[in-house]
Amino acid sequence: MGALREIPPWHAGYEALYRQHCGRVVRLCRLLLDDSQEAQDVAQEVFLKLARVSEAPNQPREWGAWLTRVTVNACRDRWRSGWWRWWRLRHEVIEEVDVEDGEPTPERAALSGEVREQVWGAFRQLPRRQREIFVLRHLEGWSTQEVADAVGVTTGSVKRHLFRAVQRLRKALGGRP
Repeated sequence: MGALREIPPWHAGYEALYRQHCGRVVRLCRLLLDDSQEAQDVAQEVFLKLARVSEAPNQPREWGAWLTRVTVNACRDRWRSGWWRWWRLRHEVIEEVDVEDGEPTPERAALSGEVREQVWGAFRQLPRRQREIFVLRHLEGWSTQEVADAVGVTTGSVKRHLFRAVQRLRKALGGRP
């Protein structure tokens, strides 16, 4: 009979962090990479880094902020890689995530699908930096200063990128510029 394997002390902490942040990290990857399979791959890389760091003596104080920075950087690394650019130019986007409340009528489903496609299309047209900053500020709820620190720009630059992103989205969605 085999001996019981001792569970490392970091394991419970890692599991709790994984459960707490997994959905957010995958969503962030999905928004930044615009591809569900790539988002899963990059999220796995992020959680491998988390496993390594959770064993280390010097751990981050704010795991949420640390994971977001690591995720944004991992997505940037993926974008910078040569094969990623080649692949993205030759392949279409994989399925969208549908979130529905109850049973929609056919008319409501059609309208909802059209609006969703319009919003995603407008979002995909944003330059990468504007997309990153928009996601961190408006979807992750970070302050302007936190976004600036994470992305490595000034708060004025964050505000400028946000303004331009919102302007582009409004214009693309038929609102006033």
